[in-house]
Amino acid sequence: MTTQQLRSHTTLHPGEVLKEEFEFRGISQKKVSEMIGVPYTMLNEILNCKRQLNTEVALMIEAAFGISADMMVNMQTRYNLQIARSDSKISKRFDSIRKICASLL
Repeated sequence: MTTQQLRSHTTLHPGEVLKEEFEFRGISQKKVSEMIGVPYTMLNEILNCKRQLNTEVALMIEAAFGISADMMVNMQTRYNLQIARSDSKISKRFDSIRKICASLL
């Protein structure tokens, strides 16, 4: 598999995975937010992919549900990278940087 093929693969926001997990366990978002001590709106935004999952919340979820914080934070990082790579403005900037660096070698 080439680098381009790997980059084109869609990665999931950890919120999508967590939302499915909580639904499977039959636990409401409100109950989860109470259990881990974060505002409901924050958790809802994470589960609906409107907010990044930070390390503190990942650790709280790990403590409550045994879901690896490392895995969730790594998912968030991969998701962030995919979003950045697909941004046309950033892509143009990368191309410009590559050209400048290539001319120096």
